Amino acid sequence: MILTDYGIILLRQNFRETDRIVSLYTKEHGRLNARLPGVSRPTGKLKAISEPFACADYRIYIRRGGTIGTITGGKVIDIFPAIRTDLKRLTLAFHFCELVYRFTPLHQPSEGKFNLLYSSLQALDKGPVHSAFQAAFTLRLMMLAGFGLDHPVLKIPEKFWRQMHEAPLTELVFTEPDDLLCLSKCNNVCRRFLDQYLTYPLHTAAPFGLTENWESTEHSAQEIIPSELRPQTVH
Repeated sequence: MILTDYGIILLRQNFRETDRIVSLYTKEHGRLNARLPGVSRPTGKLKAISEPFACADYRIYIRRGGTIGTITGGKVIDIFPAIRTDLKRLTLAFHFCELVYRFTPLHQPSEGKFNLLYSSLQALDKGPVHSAFQAAFTLRLMMLAGFGLDHPVLKIPEKFWRQMHEAPLTELVFTEPDDLLCLSKCNNVCRRFLDQYLTYPLHTAAPFGLTENWESTEHSAQEIIPSELRPQTVH
């Protein structure tokens, strides 16, 4: 079977001498694992579409009953060049991709997740980076993955909560003390959620302070996340 689909590389690793194995999130087929044979050779033609968070129109061959496809071609849509020259943008891009990878089972498509990741990478690439990006992305991914909160917690105003879930990332610029306090609470919600549901820490957690011990904080994880919204496992 040969499929063509828009996809974004979530992670990659070298395989054998010249191959790469990638995990990519596609618009219509969800998260897939695929091999790019010979891509690390000096004459490899698919290097650009095998780089982290590259977006391309991929052509993928999957054998009947196979679990890993083979990328046989593709056309670059965007490689987000500004992200690759700035450490803060780069770290956030890796963080977004890892979150999508950790909260998305294989072969379960969600156009909403694809659009969230693509639009967030565009925001990182085209405009200034704001402190609300990480929490806003996490809260929105939580909703799409079935872990979202239907109403604000920690006395966060409804308007602010809605902004964090719906407004373009580039508009999430907060300078007022009350707004900064609300943003801090949103970050707290995200940290507690990730701390409770991930079976092992995110590799990109440290730059965002997601590896702290939350036992000494004022609110427990049970207070942050209602019992009815606590699934038993995370894929």
